Amino acid sequence: MDLSLYLNDQHAQVRDMVREFAQQHVAPVARELDRTSSFPWQNIKRMGELGLLGVPWPEEMGGAGMDQLAYYVTIHELAKVDASHALTISAHTNLGTSPIVDFGTPGQRERYVPLLASGRVLGGFGLTEPGAGSDAGGTAATAVDRGDHYLLNGSKVFITHGGVGEIFVATARTEAGNGVRGITSFILTKETCDLAVCRELGVGHDDSLPRIPGFRAGKKEDKMGWRASDTRELIFEDARVPKENVLGPLGEGFVNFLKTLDGGRIGIAALSLGIAEGAYQAALRYAGVRRQFGKLIGSFQGVHFQLADMALEIEAGTHLLYHAAWLKQNGKPFKKEAAMAKLFCSELAMRITTRAVQIFGGYGYTTEYPVERMMRDAKVCEIGEGTSEIQRIVIARQILGDVIG
Repeated sequence: MDLSLYLNDQHAQVRDMVREFAQQHVAPVARELDRTSSFPWQNIKRMGELGLLGVPWPEEMGGAGMDQLAYYVTIHELAKVDASHALTISAHTNLGTSPIVDFGTPGQRERYVPLLASGRVLGGFGLTEPGAGSDAGGTAATAVDRGDHYLLNGSKVFITHGGVGEIFVATARTEAGNGVRGITSFILTKETCDLAVCRELGVGHDDSLPRIPGFRAGKKEDKMGWRASDTRELIFEDARVPKENVLGPLGEGFVNFLKTLDGGRIGIAALSLGIAEGAYQAALRYAGVRRQFGKLIGSFQGVHFQLADMALEIEAGTHLLYHAAWLKQNGKPFKKEAAMAKLFCSELAMRITTRAVQIFGGYGYTTEYPVERMMRDAKVCEIGEGTSEIQRIVIARQILGDVIG
């Protein structure tokens, strides 16, 4: 579809570059990485060299010097081939880096952002806890003031890049019983779990980063989808965090993280839409070569009606996605639109991948074709960065605010 309403020539060049990278370097390995649940360090290095791990950040910060729209185009295009690679960019850029860019001191930005924006190390975001998922305000991890440092205790779960990353932003409660206003965010650093590989490739580790004592990663999760993405628990055991690592004002961590999640929802919408388009394109090609009853299956009404519905919904999702991205890019309110894009596109990804598997029939249920992987990857899009239920709450509050106060 024509996206010139939202995108310019530079965005089109980014799209074409990411598309070429995905076809040359991601498509040939995506199936095996998924099977073995292996993190794609070789491609992480290539993405860093291409500037894909710092798309929206200024060149003086080590980034590619482009904009938010280029960033969402990158995720959208890459997810058409593999969701795990797209998630790496999304989690690293929005969750791992943007809180430091948005809320950090000049010193913090100078210290950490160039390492992240250049792709030299990976970043992550610690919010979810065993007892605080959708209820992020239920944070139980604690941070106790010890003069020149805080002692953090607790854990975070389902953290993207939990093992492979080295720079994290995480929340902990600095004031007991003070609700969301008692939650503060911190910058924490540790060593990657793949140190030998990172040293060999020259990416993923930086010797200048201090290790926070008492801060470590837990076991790697064995997941249904996004299997080439590293997901782990983060554990704080009297983690000694210097005072200069407090991110933003005390007690404002929860409020600031909600702002981060608004942008992250657009990223998950882009990822979801990419999965949906990848599955649709695979099904469309298959309908043009697979024959049954002496005819191409695309000639059967049951198939071409499904393809028509898929094309219709993808077009609708595309406008929701890029409208929300355009609002963010131009400094306009976008909370409602981000939630709408995330909700629609994530549920769309699940519907379309399911239909794609159906069009492929028995072959769609095997790993010979990518649609079964896409179907598994789609499911978590309805859960991560706010479940579908949470998105509906956000939307309802936005549209009812002026009505019920």
